[in-house]
This record gives sequence, C-alpha cells and structure tokens, in this order.
Amino acid sequence: MSNDASTDFTLRLRDECLDTWEQATGHRFVDELFAGTLDDAVLLRFLIQDYQFFDPFLALLGQAVAAAPTTPARLRLSRQLGMLATDENSWFESTFNAFDVDLEERLHPPLTRATVDLLQLMYEAIESRSWPRVLAVLLPLEWVYLDWADDPRRPLLTRRPEHLTWIDLHRGEAFQAWVTYLRQQLDAAEPGDPAEHAACQDLFTRTVAAEVEFFDAAYAVGGIPDELHPVSDSSTDDLSEEFNRAMHA
Repeated sequence: MSNDASTDFTLRLRDECLDTWEQATGHRFVDELFAGTLDDAVLLRFLIQDYQFFDPFLALLGQAVAAAPTTPARLRLSRQLGMLATDENSWFESTFNAFDVDLEERLHPPLTRATVDLLQLMYEAIESRSWPRVLAVLLPLEWVYLDWADDPRRPLLTRRPEHLTWIDLHRGEAFQAWVTYLRQQLDAAEPGDPAEHAACQDLFTRTVAAEVEFFDAAYAVGGIPDELHPVSDSSTDDLSEEFNRAMHA
C-alpha cells in the first residue's frame, strides 16, 4: 500500500470512467435543478429514494472510521458523521414537511432498482472491511456531487430554497475540503496488490454508473423500464438482512 498522498490514483480512477462521470455531472436533473425548472414530482421522487441512503451512508462512514489507519483520520471522519446528523438530515425533514410527504412514504417507499444497486454497493464496501474499498465507494458518492454543484460554468438561476440548499450542501469550502481529504486518503491507500487495485477500480466505476441510473430513475414514470420498477418486498428484506450481516460480521 502506498504512503504517498501525492499520487494521482483518484484521478486515474475517475478518468477510467470519464464518460460515465460526465453523464452524472452533466445530467438533465442537475441542469434543471440549477435552472429552477425541475418538476416537483421529479425532485420528490429523487429525494424520497435518496433518503433511503441516509442510514446506510452513516454506516459506510462508520466503517470508514473503523477501518481508518490513524486516529486523526478517525476523528476527521467522525466530524463528518456529526454534520450529516444535523445539517443534511434537517434539510430532508424540512423539505418533506414543506411538500407534506407523510412519514410512511419518507421511511418505507418501494425501492427502485437504481436505489437497490447503490445500496448494494454501500453494503459491499462495508462488508469488505477494507479501507481502500470503503473509500472507493465513499469518494465517488461525494465527488460526483461536488463536481456538478461547484461547476462555475453552470449558471445558477433557481431561487427556490429547496433547490438552493441542496446545491449549497454539496459545494463551498467545507465540502471541497471534505472531498479533497477523501481523495488524499485514497491516493495514499492505493493498493499495491493487483487484485485489490482492480477491486477498487471496479467499485469506483460501478458507483459512478449507479449515480447516473439513480438520476435517470427520478424521471421514470408511466412506462417504466423493468430494471427501474420498484423491487419486491422480499428483495428489500434481503437487503436488510445483508446490511445486518455486514454490521455484525
């Protein structure tokens, strides 16, 4: 494992899936969000599904805390956990209240296939107990959002608070510093073992692709492709069991 935090491992990971990366950061959802033309129904479909990641994402960060190689790294990751429990969760709650989304719909919606795919990636990283593999999923989840939210070429025209706050949560000095930190940690943890190296590339690439599918799913109404239909209750139960195994293995 490399100890050189100046390596360009994360840039190489991104460049290996650059076409997919640009599909995510240049997605129609993002353009409409910035323009203020995003349909409320699309926004709510996106947010209700996105909220299903909240607890698993906390668990992913928790696994990062457990797997981190140093005390300073554990402290930095723990601070991020605290931010999520306050700022981001409060925004979700206030937005759901503003749109009168009932508690059952917030907490137990039918999951789309795109949501399930992202959840499975998180659980796979958690179960690995591997510092670089956890980072290989955690980093693109955050870096993709920074890339679209902090793009100076994209004009910010919306004046709607629910749009602006969601954008602001994913840009600015604090979020830039967080993503930079994750990049530095994964650069320093670049595996020397070819199989582990390939596993990190695979997780990173699949996570970026899953982000594109997740954006697409927010628009999937009416004639929904089979792969985007809500999954069955049994599939959701299987995910819950998988999560519990990962947490208690």
